[in-house]
Order: sequence, then structure tokens, then C-alpha cells
Amino acid sequence: MTTDDCIIIGGGPAGLTAAIYLARYHLRVRLFDSGSSRAAMIPRTRNHAGYPDGIAGKDLLALMLEQAEKYGVERQAVRVERLRHDDEGFALATEDGDYRARSVLLATGVVNHRPRHLLPEVHDPALERGLLRYCPVCDGYEVTDKKVGVIGTGDHGVREALFLRSFTRDVTLIAPEAEHALDPACAAKLDEAGIARVNGPCGNYAIEQNGQGEQLAFDTARGRMAFDSVYPALGSRIRSHLAVEAGARATDEGCLEVDDHQRTSIPGLFAAGDVVKGLDQISHAMGEAGVAATTIRNMLGDQRPLWR
Repeated sequence: MTTDDCIIIGGGPAGLTAAIYLARYHLRVRLFDSGSSRAAMIPRTRNHAGYPDGIAGKDLLALMLEQAEKYGVERQAVRVERLRHDDEGFALATEDGDYRARSVLLATGVVNHRPRHLLPEVHDPALERGLLRYCPVCDGYEVTDKKVGVIGTGDHGVREALFLRSFTRDVTLIAPEAEHALDPACAAKLDEAGIARVNGPCGNYAIEQNGQGEQLAFDTARGRMAFDSVYPALGSRIRSHLAVEAGARATDEGCLEVDDHQRTSIPGLFAAGDVVKGLDQISHAMGEAGVAATTIRNMLGDQRPLWR
């Protein structure tokens, strides 16, 4: 069985950036991509420098993959089912066979929790049209002076509503299921910012027309409500289970713990992007990937010469 210099798990911005770096270091790189990068959900990112008119997430990923493949990166559209560390490096089991690598970079990201009862036939068109959004850091600018609903409660929901309040004064925090779970301090912050709060449950979602355009509407305890954009603030699932099962340390939330060079607690195992605690942004993930890739190259060079 051939041993790769590095296997990258995850084909989002972090994984693809690392693949480009490692391939240009003349290393043997394999990329496993199950096709579920959160970046592919972005209708158009306008925070990414170099694209004055923005770029669709799928288009950005396609360009990055084209660049990686130009340097010989082999991408395989399979899911990694198991990761194991031993004295010889790493053993990986996938749905189409087993592989070995001297090092591994995990760039598997996170999955946003979606509102219950929001069916795909409404969710996906709403996301594409900007009626549904998941990242106020990415696109808060686009809801400037719009009517915005935030589905959430507790500290997380309050933080997201307050963040969005700097873009528009018309923000409503809606409990996803029943009554809000807000302590007095959170309630006071909402009142001070002029953020309305409405109890749930939320259901019967639909894209509706009004005199000024489309809105995302749904039922609440206050009745039918409609918003120019809706942000679910329901948390996310960090896809770190492969590394955790292999013995890597993670936070209580599941974010992998890494040092300043993206090294996990397992020698030779690195992590970059949203699977690591930090700012969930494309630019941040790409920076971490560049650091990880260069550290991997130097580590492998210390193990044996990389002379050509």
C-alpha cells in the first residue's frame, strides 16, 4: 500500500488551500472530500478579498480545486469512516478502501443546526435568495436597514441578535420552540437595544410576496410574521469525531485543540478551519491552512530529506 505524505480530510477552503500549498512543496497529497463543505451553501460571499462583486461559494471551491489539481492533487469524493494513529503514521478507512499517510490534516468544518420544520423546498430557495442566512459576520452588511428575524434564545440567540442590531434597528428574536429561556441580564440587553422578542414555536415556513418583494414568513406565538432575512441562531455540530475517536483533545463543544502551528495533541495530526475554535470565516480558514501545510512540510523534512 502506498503511503501518502499527507492526506487531507475535507474539501472546503481550508482543505483546498492546504492541498495547494502541500502540492507546491512537491509532496504526495491526497484529498478526501465528501462534498458537504459549508462554503458551498454561500450564495455569494462579499467578504473575500479580490472579488469586488463577490463570488458564489460553489464557484470559489471549483476554482480552488482546479488550482490544486493543476499541481497534481488527487481528490476522491469519498467519506472517511475511521482514522487511526500508529508508529508508522496514520491508517484511514474509507467507504472505498484503506489508505496510509505520514501526516493528516483534518479540515472537516461544522454543520449548522437548521430550524425544525423548515423543509428543504423552502430552506434552499430562501438561502439562495438571501431570505435565510447563517452568518452575520459574512453578510450582516446585506441586511442593513432590513427587517430581520433571529430564531434562537438564551445567550447564543441574544449575542446574534445584538450583533445584527448594528446593521438594522428592526430585529426580532423568536424562540424556536416555546417560551424564551432568557435570564434577566439577557432580557435587559435586548430591551436596551430595542430588540423585540417573541415566543415560539416556529413553523409553517413559506416564501411570501409583499408590496416590496419577497419575505420569509412563519407562524409564531404572536401569529404569522414575515422578515426580509431570517438568521437561525441554533448552534452547530463540529465534525471532529474522527480526530476525537483517534485520541485528539477537543473542547467541550467539540472544537479540536491546536497549537499556534495547527498541531493537534496527536503527533502528525493537524487541523484547520471551522473544526478548530476561532472565527468561522473563509479567510481565517485559509490562513490556518497555510500555517498547517508549511508546518507539515517542515515536519516531514525533519523526518527524512525532501531533496529532489
